[in-house]
Amino acid sequence: MPIRAIKLCRSTYLSHSLIQLSLIHSIPSLQTLEQSIKSAVESKRYEQIPVILNSSEGSYQYSNPFLFLSTYPHKFALQIIDEMLQSFIPLRPRSHLQMTYACLLSHTLHSPNPLPLALAILQRTLRSGCLPPSQTHLLLSSAWLSHGRRSQSVCNILLEMRSIGYHPDCGTCNYLISSLCAVDQMDEAVKVLKGMAAADCCPDSASYDAVIGAMCEFRRINDAMQLMREMVTKMGLTPKEGLVVKLMVAARANKEIWRAIEMIECLQSKGFSITFESYELVLDGCLDDGKFVLAAKVVMMMTEKGYIPYIMARQKVVEGLASVGEWKLACTVRQRFAELNS
Repeated sequence: MPIRAIKLCRSTYLSHSLIQLSLIHSIPSLQTLEQSIKSAVESKRYEQIPVILNSSEGSYQYSNPFLFLSTYPHKFALQIIDEMLQSFIPLRPRSHLQMTYACLLSHTLHSPNPLPLALAILQRTLRSGCLPPSQTHLLLSSAWLSHGRRSQSVCNILLEMRSIGYHPDCGTCNYLISSLCAVDQMDEAVKVLKGMAAADCCPDSASYDAVIGAMCEFRRINDAMQLMREMVTKMGLTPKEGLVVKLMVAARANKEIWRAIEMIECLQSKGFSITFESYELVLDGCLDDGKFVLAAKVVMMMTEKGYIPYIMARQKVVEGLASVGEWKLACTVRQRFAELNS
């Protein structure tokens, strides 16, 4: 065997041995950690749990320290977790609760019946200013889809939180929507969006932003436009500038320039201010497709707002209009530029 291969084998064997040794040494600390938390639970000294976890030097990464709760009857475990969550509310600084909430949430999402308890833990996590672990998106969406297969409506699932003393809110629902979008379950995310109001939880701009943004990434322009229109006209919400830009980018990529212009007119009619970047994207889309008359319309919309297109775009519009015999319109556009001292 070559010397290099021998060294590689020895290195691999050494690394494997070190990992095994690390796991062996971690077993007593894991047992000690779980026992310490179990003792705190049995004595109802829940405020000690964050301190125990934060001083455990990451032992919880090998096994969830709340695993012992799965041996308790469901209602009893539910009562204990609720008491924990309530006892954590006055604790400061809230950042010290990060690991505790993360472990509780993970334990619950891996249980046979994670909802609605997982939503309650998620709510307390978000309200404390802590961020759930990244894998929560996948676990939560899986739990939601599994729960939904039992032919329950979005409203009923959300209102199950009331049965354990909690109420659905925008923050919790928005995280759920983002989780579903993260695993490409946009249709299910739309169902949650539509069902929030029936659960006494009206969607906000962030609710629509998550779904529309995901639809733009997959170029589902018709659905995205419809939701944007609903957001503005029906709900009276104001979309973020970045979301409008994202929609215009997707519309240009899909060559849906007419739809993009209609959306801009809709937003303007509701008093929303369109940014130069959004106008520029639509104008470039018109020029890409050789729709010079439509480009002239966009130019007039821009100049009415005090925006002046870049010089290359201005030249392309005027020259394009002339090339299709729209001399009068070309002169009107050129005159408009001159009035703005361009």
